[in-house]
Order: sequence, then C-alpha cells, then structure tokens
Amino acid sequence: MLAICCLSVGVTGINLTIVNVALPSISRDLHASLSSLQWTVSTYSLVMACLLMLSGSMADRFGRKRIFQLGLTLFSAGSLLCGLASSVGWLIAFVSVQAVGGSMLNPVAMSIIVSVFTDRRERARAIGVWGSAIGITMAAGPVLGGLLVSGTGWRSVFWISVPIGVTAFALAQKFIPESKATLARHFDPVGQTLIIVLFASIIAATIEGPRHGWAAPWIVGLIVLAVMALIGILIVEPRRSEPLIDLRYFRSPPFSGANLISLTMTAGLGGFLFLNTLYLQDIRGYSPLHAGVMIIPMALGQAAAANLSGRLVAAQRDRFALALGGALLATGAFLLVALSTHTHNVYLLVAYAVFGLGAGMVSPPVSHTAVSGMPLDQVGVAGALAASSRQFGSAIGVAVTGSIVASSSAGFVHSSRAAWVVIGGCGVAVLALGLISTSSWARDAATRNGQRLVTERLSS
Repeated sequence: MLAICCLSVGVTGINLTIVNVALPSISRDLHASLSSLQWTVSTYSLVMACLLMLSGSMADRFGRKRIFQLGLTLFSAGSLLCGLASSVGWLIAFVSVQAVGGSMLNPVAMSIIVSVFTDRRERARAIGVWGSAIGITMAAGPVLGGLLVSGTGWRSVFWISVPIGVTAFALAQKFIPESKATLARHFDPVGQTLIIVLFASIIAATIEGPRHGWAAPWIVGLIVLAVMALIGILIVEPRRSEPLIDLRYFRSPPFSGANLISLTMTAGLGGFLFLNTLYLQDIRGYSPLHAGVMIIPMALGQAAAANLSGRLVAAQRDRFALALGGALLATGAFLLVALSTHTHNVYLLVAYAVFGLGAGMVSPPVSHTAVSGMPLDQVGVAGALAASSRQFGSAIGVAVTGSIVASSSAGFVHSSRAAWVVIGGCGVAVLALGLISTSSWARDAATRNGQRLVTERLSS
C-alpha cells in the first residue's frame, strides 16, 4: 500500500518538474508567450492548491480509496488530453483537468498511510519514505523530460503519466482497503470559493502585472480582490461549525511552520526550474536532452538527500534535516546570482547539486511535521493544507521569478539575478522556520493544541 501511494503521488510530483524542460519546445510549437508559459506551469499548481483541502475533506467523508481512484482517473485523462492540445489555450485547460485529479492524490495518500501505519515510529518511517518518493520523482522530472522531448517531442512528457496512472488504479483496486474519517466534516462552499478567489487573484496579478503595468485598473482590482478574500476567510471561517480551513490548526507551531516551509521551499524550487530551463535552452542554446543532462547533479542530489532525510525523520531528527536543507537551498541559489552567458559548466553543476541536496533534504520532514500533534481522524484535511501550501508555493515561485525577468529590459541574464536572490531568500526562510517549528516549545504547543482540538470537537 505504501508503494502504491508513493507511485501515485510520484506521478504528480514528476509532473511539476518534467514539463519545465518542454517549455521552450511548447513555446515554439504553439507560439506561446512568456506569460502563457507561466500560466502553463502555474495553472497545474494553482488548481491543485485550490482543491486539495476539498479533496481531503471528500476523502474523509466518501472514502479514501474511492476518491484516490477518481483522482487517478482524472489525472490520467487530463494527461492524455494535454498531449493532444492544439493550442496553448487548450493545453492550459487540459492541465486544469489533470490538476483536479492530482488534487485527490496527495492528501488522500497521506490519509491512507496514517490509517494503515498505526504505530508512531512506523508511521514516521512510512511518511519519510512517502516524502522521499515525492522528492525523488521531482528530481527525475527534468532528466526524463529532456530524454522525452529530444526523442519523441514535448507531448510525450504528458503521455508518460497515463500508463503510470492506470497501473496505480489497478493496484489500488486490489490492495488498498476503504476507510473514512470517524467524524467527517460537511462541505464549506463559501470557504472553497474564498480560497479559489484568493489564490487565483494573487497568481493572476503576479503573472500579468509586468505585462499590463502594476497600476492598471484590473491588476489593482485583482490585488483588492485577493485582500477581500483573505479578510473574508478570517471573518467567515471561524464562525462556521465545520469550516473548510479550520484556523485552529494554525495554533500548532509545527503545523504553521510546515505550511510556511512548504510554500517557501517549493516557491524556490519552482522558480529555480523555470529560470534554469529558459537559461539553458534559450540563452546557452542547449537542446532539451542536453539541458536535462545538465540537471542530473541536481536530480542525484535531491534523490540522495531525500533518502537520507527520510531516515533522519524516522530517527526523529526533523530539525537537523530542515536546517541543513534550508542552508543548502540558500547556498545553491546564491551561487547562481553571478550567472552569465559563459558561466563554466562545472560551476553550474556544483550549484545545481547543492540546490538539489537542499530540496531533497526538506521534503520528508515537512510532511511529518505537518501532521505532528493533529487528531488522527482529521489528518486528511491537515495533510491537504500542507500540500496546498506546497502547490501554491510552486505557482507563486514561477509567477514571481517570471515576472521579475519580464519586467526588465536588461536581458534575461542580468534581470534574473534579482530572481536568484529571491530564491536564495527562500532557502534562508526555510532554515529559520525549520529551527523554530521543531523546537521543544513548538512540539509542546502542538501536543496541547491537538488535545484541545479533540476536546472542542467532542464538546460540539
């Protein structure tokens, strides 16, 4: 069952990175602009971020196996359609279908793992393996993408997910038992709408701002809409008996820290992959395969670090893994601030390897920390909140770094330096948040908050 969960979330993880290598080919074939490429990557993460909490709640109510298989079906169908897209508009639409299915996989897989592995130590080890699988598949994406694009074209980076999804569906039907939450929550259409408005407004304003001008009426309107949606969440959700976002979860420092770490880490990773793909193929003139091969040190570093980090999580050394991961992320990104059109390949490979080590080190402990101290029957929604932060982080990372480059007329290499500084700052933030969220104070507060949540739910 653990292998099936790893396989299913692995296919969503690899999709986050494999598409980046195909972006220049998609741009040439479908005549896509830079903002269209941003939307192609960001739409996947944005839709998943908006629906992950709803999917986690649906799984707790209707059955985790049922929603898990529905997600695999939609993801496979969306992947097939993406490979058939005749324009960038249709590609973005089909990516949305793919993302709807993907939103049903990550939080549900976490719920299945927690319900199967009841022993605390075994659960930590299983979550570590699961987090490692996400890191390893994300690392493999650029390399596999380069091979596929060079060999059979960009459409194959989507089609590769179809047989994996079908296989995971068949295995889930045979081996995964059905399970539900003891006290599943009702749906919250108001909260879901506010989340969609908040996330979509932020991403749209960030991507389109440089092109239309930050003072353009509809850009200002998007920013105002995002602020109003956030205020609405803070006012409406605490007043509902069963909100989509239970803001009481955020009284747990490890949970709040895990969400912020997920957001900042994936923002850095998303921006790194987006910028690096354009740099290697458009500036250095490398083929998709050559660009994919250049990323191998990052992939190997991420895979090795994810495996090591999973072992550290099992040994309850989350703090060390997060701190080391943040430091490596920052170091790798800051090394790329000095990038030029003729930077030596050895320098690039070292920077990629260091960044990959950092990304791989962070993923497993974040997954474990997110559910620390949470009631077991609500771990699906808790895990979905953390996964939502991870997906939104990826979308905002692409949007912000792409907008930094698009807003400057100084050329890609010069304008990207500020973006690399931002990515390095994400690593520093991961380091600081990791130390705070894994302190003894944070763990004690999480335990008290979990007990309080159980008491409040029983009394209501």
